[in-house]
Parts: sequence; C-alpha cells; structure tokens
Amino acid sequence: MESYMAERRMFLRTLSLSGAVAGMIALATIGVQERAVSAASPAIQAPAQGRGGAPPAPTPTSPEVGADRRVTFRVYAPDAQRVELRSPGDIPGVGGRGVALPQLTKNSEGVWAETFGPVPAGAYRYVFVVDGMTVVDARNPMTSQTNTTVYSLAVVPGSDVFDTKNVPHGAVASVYYNSTALGGIRRAHVYTPPGYETSRDRYPVFYLLHGAGDVDDSWSSVGRAGFILDNLIAAGKAKPMIVVMPAGHTNGAGAALGAKNTPGPQEMPGIGSGPDPFVNDFMTDLLPYVEKTYRVLTDRQSRAIAGLSMGGNQTLNIAVPNLDKFAYIGVYSSGIISGGRAARRPRRRRRHRSGKRGRSSTWPRSTTPPTSGDSICSGSVRGRTIS
Repeated sequence: MESYMAERRMFLRTLSLSGAVAGMIALATIGVQERAVSAASPAIQAPAQGRGGAPPAPTPTSPEVGADRRVTFRVYAPDAQRVELRSPGDIPGVGGRGVALPQLTKNSEGVWAETFGPVPAGAYRYVFVVDGMTVVDARNPMTSQTNTTVYSLAVVPGSDVFDTKNVPHGAVASVYYNSTALGGIRRAHVYTPPGYETSRDRYPVFYLLHGAGDVDDSWSSVGRAGFILDNLIAAGKAKPMIVVMPAGHTNGAGAALGAKNTPGPQEMPGIGSGPDPFVNDFMTDLLPYVEKTYRVLTDRQSRAIAGLSMGGNQTLNIAVPNLDKFAYIGVYSSGIISGGRAARRPRRRRRHRSGKRGRSSTWPRSTTPPTSGDSICSGSVRGRTIS
C-alpha cells in the first residue's frame, strides 16, 4: 500500500511535465486533425498492468465530444483537493473576468470530470488548474500556443466552414527564416494550397497577422485557417493562394532565436511610439524570404495583407507606406494607432485632390492613393478576390 501511494504521488508531481511534453509533441505536428470520438468509446480505458504488480492508473478519454455537442473534460489526479477548468474566454460560461472557474468532480478512481454544453461548433482552448497549478490535458495531443503559454485544444464539429471534410487538403508548415532586422532566427506558419507540391503554378499571397495574445501558430490551430481555406477553395469561394502567418511579437514566443536584444514585455509591437521592430523585420526579411522560397506572384495586385487587433495596426503600419506593394488591405478590430510605427522608408508629402474643396490627403513617397480597383476594408472581409 505504501509503495502504491508513493507511485501515485510521483504521478501527480509529473503531471505538469507530461502535459508539457504532450504539448511540445503536438506543436511539432503539422495538419493534425481532431480525433473522432465514438459514442461507444469507453470514458475510462482499461490500462495494462502497473509496474511491480501495482494497480494500474486509469487512462481517461479527454476531451470527449458528444453528438449533442456536449464536451466532457477529464484528468487523473487522485491526490488533488481541487481541480478547475480554465479557458481564455473561448468556452461559453467558462472563465472571463469576475467569473469563478468551474470545478470538476472526482470519482472513486481519482479521475476528475465535468461536462459542459451543448457548445457551438468551434475550436476551444482550455487547461486544468490542479490545486492551483496550471497544466495542459495530457490525454489530448492537440494544442494551441499563445505568446506566453500553451493551451489544450478541443474541436467541436458542426461547421460548414472549418470542419475537416473530405476535400483536397493543402499544408500548413512551420518555417524558420533569418531576420537581419532582429539579429536571429524567426518562425512563421505558411499555408500552401492543394496541389502546390505537384504544380508549377504561381499563386497570390495573403499575409495574415494575429492579435496581441497570440502567435504565428494561432491562426492555424485555434483559428483553423488551413481547414477553412481547404473548404473555401474546394467550394469555389476562394482562389488557391499562399497564406503567410508571421509572428507579430518580437518577445516571448515570438522572440528571434539567438538575438542578443529583445524588446521587453511592455513594448507591444504595433502599439505605442517609436519604430515597430516587427514591421522592419516584415519588410526587410520576411517578405523577401517568402518571395524567394515560394512560388508567389510578386505584382501589387497579387499581394494582400490583413490583421486582427494588434495585427490590424501592424497591417496599417506596413501597408499604408507601401501602397505600391499591397492592393488589398484588411483591418479587423484594429489596435491603437499612433505615429512613428510604420515601415522605414523616405517620405515626401504630396497632395491628392479628393474632389471636395479644401480637402486633401497625404500619401507616402513612391506610393499611389487607393483607386477604385483597390480594397481597403475594416471589420469584415470584402472586396475582390485576388488573382
């Protein structure tokens, strides 16, 4: 009995480490699909005999997504006194400011569980809080990274847009490039459409920038960008394109590997005063890397850029001084706009008549004002399909 209790305590101490290892393995897996959970699958799987003849530890299924869109989360923590579920506002009713974290209930085998929902179809981030210690779900290989941590990921099917369907699939790759602007190696995620590997075609390119809490992984994990693009292309609602999802932060998970100096956590890219280091990296290193490495069309009409929140402001900082390079600009819930954060390039003032007396606009040097053929949108995706 004493040996069994010691083994259980050892398991609890290693719960966090095993969860982190599972998260790192999942981050290295490209194009992972959600597991189909059969209604007949047991919630607790029968494990093999324990070491030294000790009773085996249960191996719970988590998350278990039912046909009614109810989701059950489970974690084995027999010695824990309290287990809670935490989500960054993704799961309805779980987390949020001023909202107490929901508690899980322990059964006789030491497995804590709770069922939520039904919840809308979507991808949901979560972690367990075991006696105050935050851990990912060691039974779930799917994860989503932020700039400061890693969450487990539960996918509830039922969306015509982002479900994993029987259609031709592209690929999402985690790529690394040298950043001379930041003095190190940086990571980005790149989607290539179905058939890219076997064709010789060149494709339009769309640069998609994330928000303040996320990283380059977020669009393709919790955002399901790869599956959304597969479905839209298969339905004829989007033309095949290459989508580049860079790391907008230059600190934390977005810091350049090997860089001697990185911005402090208070220096938010795209927001504040002074040059934005990400914008300089984008124009100096990322864009040339993409155009050298991938078969992309390099004319103005074949480039688009859009961003959410912090990425919206970075989009403006990149695109407005470079309207000769980007014909399509999307800004979604943009972050704070302030001067001095744009891409570095010589500028001169030039008046452009707006058609109304006494009104004029100022455009950067070597650029042209938007024309009727350009698309600059805010808050939603609209405009012509790039080709």
